[in-house]
Amino acid sequence: MDISIRNETPIDCRRVEELTREAFWGNIHPTCILQLTELGVRNPVCSLIRSKAGISLYRVESEGKKLILKVFENQEDAREIDNYLMLAKLKIPTLPLLGYTKNAILLPDVESSDAYRLGKESDLSDLKVASAIAKWYTVLHKKGHAYLSGSKTPMYDEYDMLTADNMRIVAEKTSTAENILWQAITENYSTIRSRTDALPRTLTYNDFYWTNLIVSAFGESAFMFDYNLMGKGTAYGDIRNVTSSLSREAAEAFIQEYGGDLDEEQKKADAFIAPLVTLVNACRYDAFPSWANASLEELKNGDVLKHLKEWLSMERAE
Repeated sequence: MDISIRNETPIDCRRVEELTREAFWGNIHPTCILQLTELGVRNPVCSLIRSKAGISLYRVESEGKKLILKVFENQEDAREIDNYLMLAKLKIPTLPLLGYTKNAILLPDVESSDAYRLGKESDLSDLKVASAIAKWYTVLHKKGHAYLSGSKTPMYDEYDMLTADNMRIVAEKTSTAENILWQAITENYSTIRSRTDALPRTLTYNDFYWTNLIVSAFGESAFMFDYNLMGKGTAYGDIRNVTSSLSREAAEAFIQEYGGDLDEEQKKADAFIAPLVTLVNACRYDAFPSWANASLEELKNGDVLKHLKEWLSMERAE
């Protein structure tokens, strides 16, 4: 039998995809194998870890290496690829990106590492780990501020959720349309937007929790992973996102290590904006999620309105 070897051409792509799908059908999701083939991973053994909201995570073993493949069905979620590349360029500690396609990333499997481990719930009350986390956030915010100062690249920004339409949706879905907060926002909307746009921005992680944490074997360093919600925002908002999950003592250790004076206007603005962002996200669900109950209570008891008035009454920093 004569065999002719040549480079693949565009006309071959569909047939190669069909052959790959047929070869592995019933063993593993074909999308995983197609991505690994494109990444040049040979003889993979794969298992699905989880698949949720259009993002699938696979554990992969190939030629003695243990890897993680993350596949994005939606292009919006694939922004995480750009975030990994950006962090690497800025030399901000993260997992090494071993490879990527237009909708997948290949990472080392931390569970097989001797140098690092995945986070655990007890890390939220560990003072040494909290200090290590603060060091990572300090680097992220310092380098992120400089990066955004010279970049016009559009990024995820939670403050973009503060639109008139979103406020109307929240009012309707939470049955709070009669709350005087909405009138105050309408009357001051242009001021709110201009004050919001004037707040200093940096790179923000936005999604802190122990399940997204990686800690060195001896706890002296730590960093976050899973950058789907990374974007731009205020440093204070990102700090609040972390410390609200830590124990009181760990939060104090974080603040002490992070250092510097926390911007008072950012703090006042965040007290008003953060509950609204939470409610906008919550109102995207068919059933109102329990994690947004505290923000809804802040709206109903007048705290959000109080924070708005306190923020707008501040003398604007130049």
